[in-house]
This record gives sequence, structure tokens and C-alpha cells, in this order.
Amino acid sequence: MDKEKLVQEAYLVAHKIEENGGFPNNPNLPLMIYKGALLIHPDETEEAIKRIFAQNGYTNAWVDGIFDYHHYHSNTHEVMGVYCGKADVQFGGEHGVCIELDKGDVVVVPAGVAHKKLNSSEDFTVVGAYPYGADYDMKYGKPEERPEADEAIAKVKNPDNDPVYGSKGHLFECWYKQNCENV
Repeated sequence: MDKEKLVQEAYLVAHKIEENGGFPNNPNLPLMIYKGALLIHPDETEEAIKRIFAQNGYTNAWVDGIFDYHHYHSNTHEVMGVYCGKADVQFGGEHGVCIELDKGDVVVVPAGVAHKKLNSSEDFTVVGAYPYGADYDMKYGKPEERPEADEAIAKVKNPDNDPVYGSKGHLFECWYKQNCENV
């Protein structure tokens, strides 16, 4: 499928997420949800999302759900595109923000931001990937993970491209220019 037919202009929802208990989160870079970024046709497979991400430098992709426990990655940012179904996902730890993710939504999760699936439809499936194909670590908000996790988060390089829109897109406005509308 042609990238141009699959990608459409999204409605951006952005949240700056402060430290929350054992979760460092990322007060400098907002969580970004691109509502309706992908127009996924019934004959599409997960590979279509993988291709879009890969064209923009996000690889080491996987297809699955989202873990049902709070976790985060200290050594890389993460992008997830919803291929099928819907879910309520909490970002930022136990007192974080709850976002409903639907088919076609894309989430850009900054390094350090905790995420957990609260509930979902049976068919909920996402494609995840990482800038520069990074191998991600797993952190669980335990006190002994810090300050090493904080140091790792501070060293994570911002991506060269937006995961959906490439050399243009929301990532540049929000992360590089610090100009997000609803942060």
C-alpha cells in the first residue's frame, strides 16, 4: 500500500508528564498521541505500519499488545501504532493520564514515560518500533533503577524524523520547538 494513502493528517494530543512516584517520566518532552494518523484498510497487515515507521528511521519493530503493568524504557523513545481494536492506556504511572487508543492512532512515548494497558478489546494490536532501531530496556519504577535510569534518559538522542510524517510533522513542533498546543 502506498504510504500516502495510509497516512493522513492527525489530531494531536500532547501531555507533558512529570515525575510520578518511582517513574521518572519526561518533563522535557511531551507524550504525543496522533489521533487517526493511519487509515488502515481491511486488507492491510501490520507490515504496512512497520514500513511507515521504517521509512522514517524507526525499526526493531514488534507486533503485540501493551503490557498490563507499568513499565518504561530509559534508553530510547518508542512509537506505537494501533493496528486493530482499542484500549485504555495509562501513561505516567499510577496517577498518570488515561488515553483511549483506537485503530489508526499513533503514540510517541518519550524515554522514561511509564505506560500500562488498563483494558482493551480482544483484538487490540499495536506495532511498536524505536528510533535508530534501538534495543530497549525494561524498567518498572523500582527505586533501585534510579539514578542510572535518569542518566540514561538524559542521554537519549531525539529522532531525526517524525515516525509518521518523516521530515515534517508534530515531533518537530513539540520536541524541537517546544510548541505544542495542548501541553
